[in-house]
Amino acid sequence: MYDNNRTFGQLIVLRTHNIGDKMENETTKSKETARKAVETMLNADKASAAMGMELIAVTSGHASVSMKVRSDMVNGHDIAHGGILFMLADTAFACACNSHNIVNVAASCQINFMRPALCGDHLTATAKEVNLGRRSGVYDVSIHNQHEKLLAVFRGNSVSLNKPVFDEGTK
Repeated sequence: MYDNNRTFGQLIVLRTHNIGDKMENETTKSKETARKAVETMLNADKASAAMGMELIAVTSGHASVSMKVRSDMVNGHDIAHGGILFMLADTAFACACNSHNIVNVAASCQINFMRPALCGDHLTATAKEVNLGRRSGVYDVSIHNQHEKLLAVFRGNSVSLNKPVFDEGTK
C-alpha cells in the first residue's frame, strides 16, 4: 500500500458498489468533489508535505493519509514524538472534514496514544465522519502501523467557515 513515489496529486479512491444509475452518478460526483477539494487543500499544505505525508484515499467524510517515521521525528526515548502522530491524525481529519468542498478548521482535538511508533514505521491515519451539522462536524481518526497495530485514536471537532475550498464552476 505504501509507495514512496506517490504524491498528494495521485490518489487511490476507495470504490463502492451502488444500485441504480442515479445513485452511481451522485456517488461519482461526490467522490470527484471530495478528491478535488482535498487535492486543492493539500497542494497548499507545506507542513504535511514536509513530513512526507501522502493521501491514500478520500471519499466524502472519509480520508486516509500515510507517512514514514524518519530519524528526525523521534524523541529522546527513541520513539516517534507524539506531535508527529498528532500532526498525521490532524491532516487526515482536515482531509475528511474539507472533503465536502466547504472550508472547515479544527475547533478542538484530542489524541490518546496506545503504543509507540518507531523509526522506520509506516503509519496510516484513517479519518471517519461521525456527525456533520450545518456549522460543525465530529471526526474520529485511528492511526495504525504497518503491522495493523493501533497506535493512537484522535477525535476532532470542526467548524465551517462557510466558503468553498474550490469554485465548483472551475475544472
